[in-house]
Amino acid sequence: MLSPSVLPDYESVSRYAADWLIDRIRRHPSALTCLASGSTPTRTYELFTERAAMELEALRKVQLLKLDEWGGLAMDNPATCEQHLLRAIVKPLQMAGRYVGFNSKPHDPRAECARVAAWLAENGPIDTCVLGLGVNGHIGFNEPAEHLQPHAHVAKLSEESMTHAMLGKSSDRPAYGLTLGMADILQSRQILLLVAGSAKRPALERLLSGRITTQFPASLLHLHDNVQLICDAAAYPSESAP
Repeated sequence: MLSPSVLPDYESVSRYAADWLIDRIRRHPSALTCLASGSTPTRTYELFTERAAMELEALRKVQLLKLDEWGGLAMDNPATCEQHLLRAIVKPLQMAGRYVGFNSKPHDPRAECARVAAWLAENGPIDTCVLGLGVNGHIGFNEPAEHLQPHAHVAKLSEESMTHAMLGKSSDRPAYGLTLGMADILQSRQILLLVAGSAKRPALERLLSGRITTQFPASLLHLHDNVQLICDAAAYPSESAP
């Protein structure tokens, strides 16, 4: 059963998570860290980058892996996960040589997934995977479905994903998603799940119910022994309040 750490607000969640990530990397300096994009981890990444910039030596062996991407958008499109992570962490911390992710507009999407899968097979498993919680329970672009894919794959985007705030920055629309699979995520040694804002409250309530189903992919995180779930008071279901 997942047990959340409930903090007062988004800033508190972000500061806690940034400190947690810094500590994790200090203790595991060769860690492969997988990063989600989106609004929830943005402040965490800002604070992490501020603190990590003062101890770049601790990051010398760390590798970064992008969790997912909007397929069909140009790589320089500001709405891409690529641009989000480049701005937030990769460029400020000079980690371009140790950063791997999906090309958002590959010639062959399935071949691109095979490339990322092969890289992870050689360099994995993931040490720390930073995740957000989708309003429909998606994790990365592992969308609700009868069956889920274990490894990197091309995903059909849900209606909820197609209305994601990130896409408000783009006049172009993605045609599909590119994402690591649930097996890749569950093989991570440690998972950091961040949930913030009242819009995520129904999804968090469903997650905390403990019912596991592929129709709510985040529920599979109950199968992992080391999930650090951090949420703010706005996201935490009031009837579950301690």
